[in-house]
Amino acid sequence: MSNATIIFLLTLCIMILICIIVYQQFVFHNGTKAKIHEISSKLKELLDTDSDEKVTVFTDNKALIELATQINRMLEDRQKVKVEYRRAEMASKKMLSNISHDIKTPMTVILGYLEIMRLNGTQSNEMLQKVENTAQRVMGLITQFFTLAKLEAGDTDMPLERLNVNEACRENILDFYELLSQKNFEVEINIPDHVLYANANKDALQRIMFNLISNAIRYGGDGKYLGMFLRADQAHIYIDIVDRGRGIEKEFAASVFDRLFTMEDSRNSAMQGNGLGLTIAKNLALQLGGDITLESHPHQKTVFTITLKKMAY
Repeated sequence: MSNATIIFLLTLCIMILICIIVYQQFVFHNGTKAKIHEISSKLKELLDTDSDEKVTVFTDNKALIELATQINRMLEDRQKVKVEYRRAEMASKKMLSNISHDIKTPMTVILGYLEIMRLNGTQSNEMLQKVENTAQRVMGLITQFFTLAKLEAGDTDMPLERLNVNEACRENILDFYELLSQKNFEVEINIPDHVLYANANKDALQRIMFNLISNAIRYGGDGKYLGMFLRADQAHIYIDIVDRGRGIEKEFAASVFDRLFTMEDSRNSAMQGNGLGLTIAKNLALQLGGDITLESHPHQKTVFTITLKKMAY
């Protein structure tokens, strides 16, 4: 075979290879373009119909697979936002309904007493006292609504400092000493001798503990027991507020920190509650970088635990 023939054949092979490569590039380009268009169309459909479906693409192209994966992650995040928005919307509607109920009822009582006094033409000290007490309840309720609204809006000034948690616990339990004595409570306190410091805000922690202790006395009072236990590990400080009352059933445990959540008998005259105390306490704890958790075994032990970030000595 002559050199010319060999050169011709080699040239022909090279030309064929170039044509194959060009064709493959053409097919690849058009295939990729088609897949991208397919992904785009599907994404537009999902957004237009507000569907919860995912984008699916059948290809061996790793870049397109990764693109579809990231798009689906964004869609999942979008779905979570939608669910949270719907949940917040339902909670807001429930909150407005309960606000209407909680404010309308005492205002009706106030107006009723005022009407009786007007008709009788007398000013009964007892009735005036009842009117004043009911008005104070309304003012307290409104104050709590505004407090919660400010907390949820992040509009509360809460500077953090190096806080002696031992001292804060002692101060709070002393504030309730007289009430606990009057109600014949057994009180158990365990505060270690060595000082535990937290990165917290004193006023916020005082309010959290006040709400939890008040809650334990009001709803766990039938157990005639209140415990406060301070403990810590390497990273956190824990304050346990314990009672042995009626407790909280499992089906309600996940809802006790929701706005305006109250169990059925919490609205009777002997056990007034508006469902905001625990919500405010939870929000305050979260803004301190901590949390509040619940463990309840009805008529045995109910424990609300405050968690705070520990500071080095």
